[in-house]
Amino acid sequence: MSLTIHGIVASRAVRPLWAAAELGLPFEHLPTPYKDGATRTPEFLALNPNGHIPVLVDHRPDGDVVVWESMACTLYVARHHGRGDGSDIAPASAAEDADALRWSFWTVTELEKDALTVLMHRVAMPADQRKPELAESAEKRLHVPLRVLEQHLQHQQARGQTHLAADRFTVADLCVASVLNWARAADHVLTSYPLTHAWLHACVSRPALAQLRAKA
Repeated sequence: MSLTIHGIVASRAVRPLWAAAELGLPFEHLPTPYKDGATRTPEFLALNPNGHIPVLVDHRPDGDVVVWESMACTLYVARHHGRGDGSDIAPASAAEDADALRWSFWTVTELEKDALTVLMHRVAMPADQRKPELAESAEKRLHVPLRVLEQHLQHQQARGQTHLAADRFTVADLCVASVLNWARAADHVLTSYPLTHAWLHACVSRPALAQLRAKA
């Protein structure tokens, strides 16, 4: 198989796994957890000295290419394994590539921290460790990027396009939705942005993601 992806679905590794699944690529999934020292072995640290998942290895004729950082892995999969002709998630033009890049970086800088705080302190952490006041503060801050996203989707709708970069689901949508999905525990916030709410539901309801979760 051309690709090996280290990580588990219940982590940021879902992003490159989802991209590979959307493209119908054959890949080897090594379900490396982020706990219990699995990412601190000499073998893993040789791949990623930061000791984090995901790690993607592309076994190419001219030698292995190793990629880490979840957004980088995901964009790499789309760019180097997609058809790029508008029939899949890969960017089909310079404009779509620019959208994939800018929305992915935007997501990390503007959205991820507060979306993760909502997830952890509303759902993921044991109830006695949650701090509702942290979740509430994060939910308030999320209104700023959510307004930006809603305005962009309004602009796209006016152009006859249903997604962030095109009139189809692309890697730009995948990267943003994979993060915003963490904030679904604050559905009362998301429903204030109807286009964003509907778009997110459509993204995370895709069969490729459902199949990944079923195997996890």
